[in-house]
Amino acid sequence: MLPIPWAVMPSGLHRTYGAHHLHFITCSCYRRLPLLNSARARDRLLSILEQTRQRYRFVVVGYVVMPEHIHLLMTEPEVGNPSTVMQVLKQRTARALLPKRKRRDPRQLTLFADGAGHRAFWQARFYDFNVGQRRSEWKS
Repeated sequence: MLPIPWAVMPSGLHRTYGAHHLHFITCSCYRRLPLLNSARARDRLLSILEQTRQRYRFVVVGYVVMPEHIHLLMTEPEVGNPSTVMQVLKQRTARALLPKRKRRDPRQLTLFADGAGHRAFWQARFYDFNVGQRRSEWKS
């Protein structure tokens, strides 16, 4: 088992990778907004999940897509780790589903100093619960 070094993790957060456990992951939309409410958004998320699954070579045992969050039960990827998978999944989903920004004059940025221009799709973190099973128990 390889714990992720504390220096790159928020205080008190501990993730354990390398034990061949399943990972039950929960990830919420920004401010729990129902950003996955439409069929288009859900389909795009699942398409990106499949592309990510193929690239990082992991098994999706199950998933649930709710309007404001997702649950994902997955194996540890053969390439990278679950944190890398979630980073890619969240970034690609946000790029695909958030409205495109118009290019603006940089001098206009000071007009919006209150943060009105902030755009996010996902909450900053995700919850990862290790399910202690051996690889032989879930691989068919």
